[in-house]
Amino acid sequence: MATLSAEHILGQAEKLCQQRNVRMTPQRMEVLRLMTQQNGAISAYDLLDLLRASEPQAKPPTIYRALDFLLEQGFIHRVESTNSYMVCHHFEGPAHTSAMLICQRCGTVAEQHAEGLEAIIAALALKEGFALRHMVIEAHGLCANCSEIEACVQQDSCQHDHSVVAKKRGK
Repeated sequence: MATLSAEHILGQAEKLCQQRNVRMTPQRMEVLRLMTQQNGAISAYDLLDLLRASEPQAKPPTIYRALDFLLEQGFIHRVESTNSYMVCHHFEGPAHTSAMLICQRCGTVAEQHAEGLEAIIAALALKEGFALRHMVIEAHGLCANCSEIEACVQQDSCQHDHSVVAKKRGK
């Protein structure tokens, strides 16, 4: 999946807010800007710490209100299993279901369209008479870089960082 530049994401978000007649406040824009600087998902409290650099008075409700707005507009996704958030890199298109590929070693999250899975889950829901409202598909494993590191058998003579260990998934 190609990622968009921060400028493009912020510009498109502002344009869509104008089209939808919703208000993109400077604070909401700053939260989205901070999120575009992340390589993957980030927790609300880590975002709050970043926001406090420009807004020292910011409190948890400040960040959660901004995140709720950004989620509602489809500009970001919530990664349920890690209680974190990430920018959606294709919010300009129609509503979609994404699969979040979460690395258990380094914590990166990659978003991919889940077109085939979306139809399967919708059919399963229909079969049960279930009214599907929201779908989050998450898969945990190792990204390409961490897979290479985990497969390395020459730890004494390679250039890999073997100090990071796989994160345990809590229930």
